[in-house]
Amino acid sequence: MKAIIAEKPCVAREIAQLLGAHEKKEGYLSGNGYCVTWAFGHLIALGMPEDYGIRGFNKASLPIFPNPFILTPKKLKKAKGYEPDPSALKQLNTIKQVISQCSSIIVATDAGREGELIFRYIYHYIECNKPFERLWISSLTEKAIQEGFNKLQPGDVFDGLYQAAKARSEADWLVGINATQALTIAGNQDVYSLGRGQTPTLALICQRFLQHQNFTKQKYFQIQLSHRKEYTDFTSLSLLQWEEKKQVEQVKKYIEREGRSVVENVSITTVEEQSPLLFDLTELQKEANRKLGFSADEVLQIAQSLYEKKFITYPRTGSKYIPQDLWPEIPELIRILNTTDQFKSAISTLKFGNFNKRIVNDLKVTDHHGLLITTKVPSALTATEKAIYDMIAYRLLESISHACTKQVSHIMIKVHHYEFQIKGSKILEKGWRAIKGILSDNENSNTVEANLTELPELKIGDELKISKTELLEKVTQPPKLYTEADLLSAMENAGRSIENKEEKRALSNIGIGTPATRASIIETLLSRNYITRKSKTLHPTDKGLHVYNLVKDKKIANVQMTAEWEIALDKIEKNELNKKQFINDIQHYTAEITSELLSLHILQENIPQLKCPKCQQHDLIIKEKVVKCPDEQCNWILFRFICGVQLSIKDLTLLLTQNKTSLIKNMKSKTGKKINAFIILKDDFSTVFEFRKEN
Repeated sequence: MKAIIAEKPCVAREIAQLLGAHEKKEGYLSGNGYCVTWAFGHLIALGMPEDYGIRGFNKASLPIFPNPFILTPKKLKKAKGYEPDPSALKQLNTIKQVISQCSSIIVATDAGREGELIFRYIYHYIECNKPFERLWISSLTEKAIQEGFNKLQPGDVFDGLYQAAKARSEADWLVGINATQALTIAGNQDVYSLGRGQTPTLALICQRFLQHQNFTKQKYFQIQLSHRKEYTDFTSLSLLQWEEKKQVEQVKKYIEREGRSVVENVSITTVEEQSPLLFDLTELQKEANRKLGFSADEVLQIAQSLYEKKFITYPRTGSKYIPQDLWPEIPELIRILNTTDQFKSAISTLKFGNFNKRIVNDLKVTDHHGLLITTKVPSALTATEKAIYDMIAYRLLESISHACTKQVSHIMIKVHHYEFQIKGSKILEKGWRAIKGILSDNENSNTVEANLTELPELKIGDELKISKTELLEKVTQPPKLYTEADLLSAMENAGRSIENKEEKRALSNIGIGTPATRASIIETLLSRNYITRKSKTLHPTDKGLHVYNLVKDKKIANVQMTAEWEIALDKIEKNELNKKQFINDIQHYTAEITSELLSLHILQENIPQLKCPKCQQHDLIIKEKVVKCPDEQCNWILFRFICGVQLSIKDLTLLLTQNKTSLIKNMKSKTGKKINAFIILKDDFSTVFEFRKEN
């Protein structure tokens, strides 16, 4: 009997069905010599400080360096701390029972760093020593699973991947726990969360926001001329920009009197616009954010759902290429799309027998290849699933199309000594742009006219009459606030400011986080109330700006750390670097940032001393989200956020000294209705609303 461990129940069911393990048991499926069970993602995690006997945030305990790290079942946050997740404990017990009755194990968790860690942590936690093999697949189709089982690899082939995953997990713990506790202690117990990915990302958002806020707009003027030749209308624009309106008006009058211009220079070039590569996860998230307004996390969840329904390949990929051995399967995917009316027009533009092989590159395929559709024809898709599926399908068609060829013209004309530029462009061969019929990059237009201006034939010395002269008043624009698409690009390309060539090269491929983790980094910043979404852009909150100002000059906010880590983790995976050496270096780094953060002097909000209304013995602990009595016997607590509004220090003082706040406005009820009310402290020390009596 062989045990198979998948990452999720849905994947386990697909594998079990293919292998003939149809008998349903509690937490697993069995039959035909197999027991197929599953995890629920990370069932095992590194222990928290309390698991090492360290309770609360204590300066004397820092930095905390567990040796060895303790593995614990997944925990849930409760009012009195963290408690083991009952469902995780139950499934762990099932996995242990399944393995005990089998002679060997097949690892079917997701084929990547985190999938490897999920299995290995379970394996070590239950103290298993049975041999295991690795299933490594990029699709959940029957064919892909069958091929994967025919090519099972020995488990120890992936020891390097596991060591890299373990090193990443332990290093994140060391930096995150110690930095968070250090800044929280420095901040007089206001909890500030810091981390390797989230803090440099917060820095990017805050830097851009402050550049935008502090930008001084400046007015300037240009002159635009209108021309007509061979029944074609076109315009030219002055190269000079003027700040003074009077000066530019004089120039305009002079040009109007002149009434004609002379062609000084003609440059005509043929440009090939290469077809886009396949989507990796980050590129899909960027495109869906720009075109559909989806958040990075929404795109990941939708893509994961499509993958589990077997309509697309593994979504958490960092590659835009496919290996050579997958190329022969591409025509079958095109045939599948051609059964749908929606894609027939696009497919008719392809050159069958002469597809563009630009996406084929064995050296650039990482754990998984670029995103592809599968041979399973989609059905019963939600609107959002269809939108993402269509994006992936159209991108495949574009990627195997040939280059778009354009003729680009740059014409320089002169009126006396004033220079004007004419730009023109025309399509010679549509190539990949014929797939969706969008011949311009202008996102607000689907027409050829948006960026394409066909010009009449012009040569040096030609005279052009000026039919109209216009004064254009313009304003310099601040750097744009980040959308999620822009932020993902910035995270992806975070290393451009780094001078060290090796580190710059590492970050050019990796950036902050990985394709699989960037969405969760953004969601973490949102959940921590460090940033907020306003329309399509991301803004730092006051709390986020406060944290940024505290750490902006510290090592924890420096993207260079990400570069150094990713270089090292890559070397560990390739068995070129010892994990122990890496963790030693991380401990030195952690000691430095902990010391830096503990030395900060953080100005506190003017917080009054207020006695607990219940026990009348202790001063209350007042934090951003809660007010509570330090006495565990008393245990009185008040949450400061009520219906979306935070109780101010002034209203807290009124509530606890006079049993009634001022009128709290713009609270939101469960139905979304705005409410205004007083908050009353009752005799049993609970709180209720009191609504103002209307005349």
